[in-house]
Amino acid sequence: MSELLDIFSTPFMQRALIAAVLVGITAPAIGIYLVQRRQSLMGDGIGHVAMTGVGLGFLLSASPIWTATAVAIVGSVAMELIRWYGKTRGDIALAMLFYGGMAGGVLLINLAPTGSNANLSSYLFGSLSTVSSQDVTAIVVLAAFVVLVTMGLRRQLFAVSQDEEFARVTGLPVRLLNLLVAVTAAVTVTVAMRVVGLLLVSALMVVPVAAAQQISRSFTVTFVLAVAIGTTVTLGGTVTSYQYDVPPGATIVLLAIGVFIVLTLLATPLARRRSRAKASPELPSETVRAPDAAKV
Repeated sequence: MSELLDIFSTPFMQRALIAAVLVGITAPAIGIYLVQRRQSLMGDGIGHVAMTGVGLGFLLSASPIWTATAVAIVGSVAMELIRWYGKTRGDIALAMLFYGGMAGGVLLINLAPTGSNANLSSYLFGSLSTVSSQDVTAIVVLAAFVVLVTMGLRRQLFAVSQDEEFARVTGLPVRLLNLLVAVTAAVTVTVAMRVVGLLLVSALMVVPVAAAQQISRSFTVTFVLAVAIGTTVTLGGTVTSYQYDVPPGATIVLLAIGVFIVLTLLATPLARRRSRAKASPELPSETVRAPDAAKV
């Protein structure tokens, strides 16, 4: 109990826990739309591009979170434009963008004042002790934007993610909404990089959603479960990292994968029982009807 009180009484851990909660909410909140659109690796690509923003922040002696946000937004918009117009060469253009972002970040960091290389690790893999008050302020502002978009435009974003052509026929501004998803994903990457790290943030966007999908087919229930899982593993990983002096990003991602494995093992026999009940001609009244996947 005393160790738990020590965690909450330490200023840097208070900041880290606040950041962890916000990351646990925002990453799955936008991740569910990326998974629905089959763009699960988009967060990883944005993380590579955001490295240039981190390097630019070090070089200009500015806040890396804000410079990374600006560069990540530009990169995400470029990715969306490549998706629209890239056609058969789009994958090559995206690869060049990803690796160019990483190379640019490494170059700028090496041009920055001495000591930046040591700080880079905290942005790549996350760090508890380096989350400052200014970082928390930036994370709160950016997280508020992500929550506002993912919750306020939930129905519109779901429609576009589910079927772009149908959404276009109904009169929705499909391209604008697609750009908004890309920008929100970029903002989420920069929200999460101080806790999870740029190289692991994509996992936190995808794994909680995949875990929730093991036990739910409803979009709304999956959304709520994914956010709950994300918050639980970020808090659990942060506390574990403090107690055992292990990297927070890796700990959080491994916990998320552990939750996915557990829910998959629990869901498998349930799915088999439902399948047998549905196939049995003797028990038509007990047939389990799958929830409507399009229900929001």
